[in-house]
Amino acid sequence: MKDNNNNRDTRRSMILGIGTAMAGAALVTPLAANAQSRGQGRGFQAPSHDIDTWMDELSGNHRIFIDTSTGTGGAEALLYAANLNNATTTAYAGEDASLAIIVCYRHFSTPFAFNDGMWEKYGEIFHTVTGIADPNTSAAPRINLMQTASYGLNLPSFGNTIDSARQSGVEIAICDAATQFLSSQIGPATGQEIQDVYEELKANAVPGRFVSAGVMALTRAQEYGYSLLYAG
Repeated sequence: MKDNNNNRDTRRSMILGIGTAMAGAALVTPLAANAQSRGQGRGFQAPSHDIDTWMDELSGNHRIFIDTSTGTGGAEALLYAANLNNATTTAYAGEDASLAIIVCYRHFSTPFAFNDGMWEKYGEIFHTVTGIADPNTSAAPRINLMQTASYGLNLPSFGNTIDSARQSGVEIAICDAATQFLSSQIGPATGQEIQDVYEELKANAVPGRFVSAGVMALTRAQEYGYSLLYAG
């Protein structure tokens, strides 16, 4: 019973601590669109910043940013990316159509940005965040479910993995703000220094790119011409 209470407390803390990120995405996107609409007659163009220019360097003549903020979304994003690549190959055969895709793990999907070692160590806490159990045991996963194809249709990723997405050219963006918050939950729960946990998580992330905040990357991507696709 105590473990269940701790799980609820952890998830409640996540909601209170970084729950505003979801609201931020909902509020910032329309405001940015309105600002661009109002500024069209004046030739408005958002300024570029060095930390964002990587988005302009990804190869592909069609740009898609897949945003995830839930555990289910973190799995579905991999399926969506695979569907987009497959559909492009099928529908545009013979045409010069290629994709630049960014999958962003933020908010409650952020634990999927860390490797099996971190899931073995912190799986109970990660599980309270993502809400996705191991399909075989119905318990907290001890591996990163987005790094294995063995569960097939038993997960919303349908056997697609972070590695298979990257092999098709997908860039993984990881929310640093959510990583810091996860560290602030794991540290006290495990008797570790928060900064030590934070550095450990960053050192054990899946291959990808940390961004200051997922919601920031989402809005900047739209300024670089990326279509927004929400998973979850």
